[in-house]
Amino acid sequence: MNAIRSLWRSAPLVRGVISPNYAIRPLSTVTEVPIQKPIDAVPSTAAVELDKLYKRVELEMRGIDPAVLLSYSWFCVAAASHLGIEVTKNWALRKAEKERHTLLRCVHIYKKHRVQYEIRTYFRFIHLQRLTGSTCDTFLEYIERNLPEGCALKVTKIECQKLPEHITPPTNE
Repeated sequence: MNAIRSLWRSAPLVRGVISPNYAIRPLSTVTEVPIQKPIDAVPSTAAVELDKLYKRVELEMRGIDPAVLLSYSWFCVAAASHLGIEVTKNWALRKAEKERHTLLRCVHIYKKHRVQYEIRTYFRFIHLQRLTGSTCDTFLEYIERNLPEGCALKVTKIECQKLPEHITPPTNE
């Protein structure tokens, strides 16, 4: 009898064999709800919003370590090639921008005892050509999320736009 009780507790298939009146109760009930169209449906003649077009996107990267900047620029170019973005220029400035601060070691006297501190900022630039707005947003979000520490990124977008209606082409007379 104890063997039957242990089988009863452990295996539901055995319970069905031992007791044919065993009923399976569902955990939840599913009711079918008919799909209804919303009352405020958008008409099919709604204006389609066109994607923006960018003639050029310029990336300016600044950092304190030239090796990190070089590695990050390689990463940006590789990401652009995977998305099919055309990279036209990728270069760095020859010299770093130097900012020097001179401080006195002692606050009160001894002007001849000074210390100079220098901050060097390295730059890298990447130019991308002919981008759509969605591709540009995807690319920029991806590279911004992977921006290393000690680096800054400045993005300049040059957008293509239609001529305003009040400007008309010259007529040949």
